[in-house]
Amino acid sequence: MYHKRFSGTHYQAGYRFGSMLKKYGVMIDKSPVFDITEEMKRFSADCMKEYERYYPEILEEIRGMAEGQGSSFQQLCRILFCMYCFETEPHCTCFAVADEENVILGRNSDFLVSLEELNMNCLYRLDGAYAFNGNTTAFIEMEDGMNEHGLAIGLTFVYPRIQKPGINAGMLVRYILEKCKTTAEAVERLKELPVASAQTLTIADSGGKIAVIECNAQAMEILYPEGGKNYVAATNHFHAECLRQFDPPETVDDWRSEDRYKTVKTALETCKGRYSVGFAQRVLAGGYGFICQYDRKKNADTVWSAVYDVKKRKVYRAEGNPSRKRFQEDGRMPFAAVLQKTAEE
Repeated sequence: MYHKRFSGTHYQAGYRFGSMLKKYGVMIDKSPVFDITEEMKRFSADCMKEYERYYPEILEEIRGMAEGQGSSFQQLCRILFCMYCFETEPHCTCFAVADEENVILGRNSDFLVSLEELNMNCLYRLDGAYAFNGNTTAFIEMEDGMNEHGLAIGLTFVYPRIQKPGINAGMLVRYILEKCKTTAEAVERLKELPVASAQTLTIADSGGKIAVIECNAQAMEILYPEGGKNYVAATNHFHAECLRQFDPPETVDDWRSEDRYKTVKTALETCKGRYSVGFAQRVLAGGYGFICQYDRKKNADTVWSAVYDVKKRKVYRAEGNPSRKRFQEDGRMPFAAVLQKTAEE
């Protein structure tokens, strides 16, 4: 897993990263992980209008990266804007718990073994945006993370039965990390944004508010803990009634989505009242049933696992399958200073 720090303006961050990659012979526009079709070109052009309206600073980062690479801004936008909108293999697991002592978000990132060396952990501290620690299988977009205000978020991808021009899953996560302090604020922002892809977004804040947002290009439902429960969970199916019509067809390989969902739900229910960082790590490592026990020979595995201790602003990450790799605390982000300021207020 690569580790990279970003600072300055969005443009500067993109330019420096693009230049660094070029120095080492990596040209992003020459190596997309999927073929860019004519349909994708048209879709990307329509998405551009939505990014210009709702998230123009991310366009500056993409432009900076393109100029640092000496490559096509348009082609980088096509690669980024089409992610999650045309892919057909859903994966990843996420959950959040909140009780009197703990607020924790955990996520397994499941992806292709052949691309695991390209995964990145990123520390962003850009002008006009909240600082955050996040992880991604790509670049610029994020898949899980926690920002300086103790807002943690993780996505799971759902098969895209429909799409429309807008902001996709990874960019939604990035947007929330940069702009929101609380779960309530994130929910309100999401309601205002045009959503391009199908996904769930699990969110937890330092006040103990947790939720799963299930959404696609047509519908959105906010799922909070119900019936005295103090947890939420998500894999690669929708559970809100209004979204079940968009679940993947049975022919889609969903990487045993329902099995993973049952494992998490059973563990969270069984261990209710005994939540901890260690418990979250054991769940993600397969200690309560199937969740990460993939056959690497089939080019599928959990490529990293992250646990966010939201109240304490602590980040733990296993850089590889957590059943084989240890979780290590990542103490590089200055969350402690924010905690001190909050306590004084």
